[in-house]
Amino acid sequence: MADKQPELKKALKPVHVWAIGVGLVISGEYFGWNYGWAVAGTVGLLIATLLITLLYVTFIFSFTELTTAIPNAGGPFAYALQAFGPVGALVAGYATLIEFLFATPAIALALGSYVHFLYPSVPILVASVVSYVLFTVINLLGIKEAAWFSLIMTLLAIAELILFIGVVAPDVKLTNFLHNPMPFGWPGVFAALPFAIWLYVCLEGVAMVAEEVEDKKNAIAKGYISALLTLMILALAVMLCVGGIAEWEKLDHLDYPLPESIALVLGRDNPLTKLFASVGLFGLIASFHGIIITYSRQIFALARAGYLPGVLSDVSRTRQVPYWALLVGGAFGIAALFILNTSHLVVLSTIGAVVVYIISMLALFRLRQTQPAMPRSFKAPFYPVFPAIALVLAIVALGAMIYFYSWLSLLFFAGLLVVAGLFYVSGRYQKSKNDWRAGVPVN
Repeated sequence: MADKQPELKKALKPVHVWAIGVGLVISGEYFGWNYGWAVAGTVGLLIATLLITLLYVTFIFSFTELTTAIPNAGGPFAYALQAFGPVGALVAGYATLIEFLFATPAIALALGSYVHFLYPSVPILVASVVSYVLFTVINLLGIKEAAWFSLIMTLLAIAELILFIGVVAPDVKLTNFLHNPMPFGWPGVFAALPFAIWLYVCLEGVAMVAEEVEDKKNAIAKGYISALLTLMILALAVMLCVGGIAEWEKLDHLDYPLPESIALVLGRDNPLTKLFASVGLFGLIASFHGIIITYSRQIFALARAGYLPGVLSDVSRTRQVPYWALLVGGAFGIAALFILNTSHLVVLSTIGAVVVYIISMLALFRLRQTQPAMPRSFKAPFYPVFPAIALVLAIVALGAMIYFYSWLSLLFFAGLLVVAGLFYVSGRYQKSKNDWRAGVPVN
């Protein structure tokens, strides 16, 4: 009898899916996007954000078809494997890992910056490393416990953003937002695309917990769509409020633009400013925690399918969590903290994201052609228009990032070549190819 494949515990309900979806992304409202002002100005970034919002609306409605049809912890990796075989799967799996593994240290640095804002004696890197250790341990406790923690943190993060909007809205001035609105013209809009993507990046990570959802058909679709609507409203509201408080040059280089905005309104020593910075950690924690869940499941899925060392698919007997995937992912992120700064981490993560979006939409088109009878409890609306819009916008975004951030793009694609070479030399490519041709189902 063949050994039983490692399995994950099914414990997530629609509210958990929504919480994980919003939680994965919500830190993007707290920091990172404001770096786009440095390359585009306020209006330039706003235009970029509206384009990227259209990308995500069309993408998520299309991507949900794949997630419900193939509820696998590998997410885009599993879709690409079924559509294109091992080469497509390798590209999708690599891009997804880059997206999530580099997003996490960016959030960790922001967490460290918030702690440093509150307690200047605490070094940013020390707080960032402690965050990695703490939340990796929480994830080792089990998916249900981790999901409930994510739900609580997400609700607190949303409440804090609403509080922030309520506090600063009376002091928002249109003249501030329109100050030097597009200093670099239309090229700046394209340069700002990765920072606009940061407002939504990692939302598709919900796919990586699809195996752990009790009612895959309804819960995943409800969770994705409600999470997207929540994030759209919060992203635009926060951007307009922060941009209306002061000239953008004062805020375009900070990892804590929201507490700094309140400090400009109320004063740095005001108790509400300190309170907001303290509570502001919830939004960062929600995303940090959620992305740790996500990248560990992606590592687990790739290892289970033979694309990474098999030990990374080991699941603990009592908690049924991929403990080696959690530990190795955490070690990688801690190393990245000491090598790259926040803006570089954001760009690398978003390069991985748009590659994932491109191959996912191509997989959707491919599977519609080759497997029309595949059960699809949710179908992309306005097919083929929605996935085509998402595909074109993702290609435009990737082209812009290659042009404006060439050395980071080179680093991304060089890493892909190295991984592909190792995959081929190890012999795992041929085995995966044979399995795919034989119709062996995706694990």
